[in-house]
Amino acid sequence: MPNPTHHIDESPIRFDRLVQSLPNWLQRFLPIGGGIAHDHHGKGMFGVTVFLLSESLVFLSFFFTYIALRLTHPNWLPPGVKGPELSQFIIFNTVVLLSSSFVIQAAENALKRHKIIKFRWLLALTSGMGIYFLVAQAIEWSNLNFRLTDGLMGGTFYLLTGFHGLHVLAGILLQLLMVSRSFIRGNYNSSHFGVSATTLFWHFVDVIWVVLFSLVYLWRT
Repeated sequence: MPNPTHHIDESPIRFDRLVQSLPNWLQRFLPIGGGIAHDHHGKGMFGVTVFLLSESLVFLSFFFTYIALRLTHPNWLPPGVKGPELSQFIIFNTVVLLSSSFVIQAAENALKRHKIIKFRWLLALTSGMGIYFLVAQAIEWSNLNFRLTDGLMGGTFYLLTGFHGLHVLAGILLQLLMVSRSFIRGNYNSSHFGVSATTLFWHFVDVIWVVLFSLVYLWRT
């Protein structure tokens, strides 16, 4: 008599075989075993990926709204306002943020090789680079000649950069949490899901900034 609690996959498409045919870098973000929790890390990363996809939709709605407003409003800049200008300061700040993606990836790789000291330093460095980015953005805001209430341009600029800045801040807090957890003896011996999720989130933040940077600073009127 068959076990009533045993699930038999009778679907014509075998999910486990489909997952195994994917590249290794993609498999880490997907659950295995037809949705059965055999791999908690993979299942957790799948959940993080779904969350980031939902966040992507929010940012995409902001981006498309920004594009539509700029295309439909010929007088985008209020009188006497230059708008955000691309400068060496902004470029350097962008380079710092994008470079931090390589640093945090190196931190995760160090953890996989059980080099916990190197992991702490690299993740702390990533946090420092993120903090530098936020401080530099605050300095830029203080030097702009327009504010949130200065037309559609001012409102959309501060909304986009501010919303992204909140994600950068969230990523920094997650990184500091991961560093603090590394001081718990044996905490990362069996799993490092939190670090992998934080790394993926930080990559997401950097990709969003590339799009935002292109729209705000490279698209000139």
